[in-house]
Order: sequence, then structure tokens, then C-alpha cells
Amino acid sequence: MTQGTRWIVRLLAGMRGRRIAVVGDLMLDEWYWGSVRRISPEAPVPVVEVTDHTYTLGGAGNVANNLAALGARVALFGVVGTDDAGRRLLDLCARLGVDAHGIVRDPHRPTTQKMRIVAHNQQVVRADRESTDPVEGAAMRAIARGLRALDGAVDGVIISDYGKGLISPALVRTVRNYRNGTLITADPKPHNIDAFAGVDCLAPNAAELQVAAGIQVTSEADLARAARMLMQRTGASYILVTRGERGMTLFGRRGKPLSVPALARQVYDVSGAGDTVVSTLTLARAAGASMEDAVRLANLAAGVVVEKLGTATATPDEIVALAHGKALPPAQAPAGKGAGRRRAGRQ
Repeated sequence: MTQGTRWIVRLLAGMRGRRIAVVGDLMLDEWYWGSVRRISPEAPVPVVEVTDHTYTLGGAGNVANNLAALGARVALFGVVGTDDAGRRLLDLCARLGVDAHGIVRDPHRPTTQKMRIVAHNQQVVRADRESTDPVEGAAMRAIARGLRALDGAVDGVIISDYGKGLISPALVRTVRNYRNGTLITADPKPHNIDAFAGVDCLAPNAAELQVAAGIQVTSEADLARAARMLMQRTGASYILVTRGERGMTLFGRRGKPLSVPALARQVYDVSGAGDTVVSTLTLARAAGASMEDAVRLANLAAGVVVEKLGTATATPDEIVALAHGKALPPAQAPAGKGAGRRRAGRQ
């Protein structure tokens, strides 16, 4: 261990056992893995010969998965259907040790599910099943009740908005009204940006920032102007913009922006990388890290997950390895506690 990376090990150790609540749009990610050797005679499309079939938590569930991989104690809130996908999602939470008592099963709503077919490490197609109708009535009241009960019992709250109807100004106010002034971070959708008034940190990607600010971003000056507009509009203390191959840039109310370069040596899949960033950032801040160190750690975690296939997580050992410049295992289909697997033969 070098002097330059000792702080990473200390911070990761301090993050273990912190209690984080995650509220947001829950999804089940379904993956078919295989290879292509021929084109279908029925239509000009590839025939994927499936060799593996896995499930992972998506959306706010992927945030919970990332937190659990870093050793946090996680309470997850959201809505699923009474369908098989909802049951499978709850099973995955149980495998991870995620507290799922805040998940409401709504018989009138399907579980959001994304099915992806991947061949030779490339996504061939994605099919979605979902409802984007607002979550209302008994389901919303139950979630709000559960969140209120955690006032004083959590170190931070992450709001994960995927535009599927759960996140509203009233729901955000539920956690903003905590008497203990809990840290709140959010990954917002641009069309819903005003729901996030008063949160501590917003973590949009560059495209989302551009839409939320309503300006064309073609330069560093434009990026800074858009971030300032978003801070003024929402009252957020920080805006962390994830920028793909350009890394990420942190804007605060005081001081100069902090830009950190992307660290991945080989990008296999960016699915869920934003979830990794907001998870790591929030957990680091809950453990007492400065905002700057939290961003640097989140950038390392993002560098780990984009070198993997599918919605993935970064473990403390993998983060330390990347910080030391060590090679990570070859990219492969998700496995482990957070993934359900079915073996599949040729089809």
C-alpha cells in the first residue's frame, strides 16, 4: 500500500456498516448471454445462441446492490408488482441482505423489467416492460410512512429517479423534513428536476444536465453555467456531473470546480455506472469524507464497473486494485450474491 492510496483503504473501512436508505424506481434486469454464428432465415437479424440467463437488480435496486457490495446496511423503498418479476426482485434483495420491508407490492402495476440480449460482449437488443403512471394512493402512503420511520436511524438517503412514476416533490419532502438533517443525494431525471429542491447533491450525467438547464453545452464554460443554473434552481449544495470518457466534474457553491479523469482502461458496459457513482459518493460522505475525496472514490468505483458486463458493482478490493493500477478479472456475465442465474442450452 502506498501513502497515496492509504486514505482509500481507511475510507472504505469507515464506510462499512453505515445505514443508507434508497428510495426510487425499482427494476429487474434480465440478461440473455450468448454468441452469434448465423443470421436468421426468417428475417435479417442475428440468431443468438443462448448459453446463460441471469437476473440482476436494476434502477434503484442497482443502487442498493452497489451499497451492499461496499458493506453498507441498506433499506430499500419502491414499488413492484405481484408478478413473478416482483418476486424475483425481492429474492435478489434477500440474497444481498437488503432490507426490503419498504418495498410495496401493487397488484395493479407491473414490475419494471428490462430484458437484454448480449452476444460477444455486445448488446444486441433490449425490451422493456413498465408503467410510468404516477404511484399514488395506498402504495405511496405506505412508502412515505416507512421513510418517516427512519428519521434519525440512517446516515444518508439516496433518491433514484428513473422516471417510472414514484418520485414526486411530496416524497422528496418526506426525507427533507427529517429532524436530524440527514444527507440526501439524488440521481434526477431532467423533466422532474423541480422535485429535488433542497437536496444536498444532484448527480446528473452531462446529457441530463443539459436538458435540465435548458442550454446547449458545448464547452467547459457552458457546463459550469448549466451547473450553476441547476444549483440556483434546486438549492442543491453540489452538482456532480458524470461525463463518460471525460470523467466527472464537481461544482459547489464555493471554490473552483473539481474535474477527475475517467480511470477505466477498457470500457465494456456503462449500464448502471451512474448508480455506482451516487452510491459510493453518498456512502463516503456518510462516513465523514470530504466531498472531494468522495468524488475521487466514486470515480474509482465507476472505473471498476464499466470494465464489467451488465449492471455491476465495485467491491472495496476491486477499488483498491484499480487505485494501484492492477488488472481486474476479465469481463463476464454478472454472478454472485446479487445475481440470479439460470443455465440455458442452445436455442
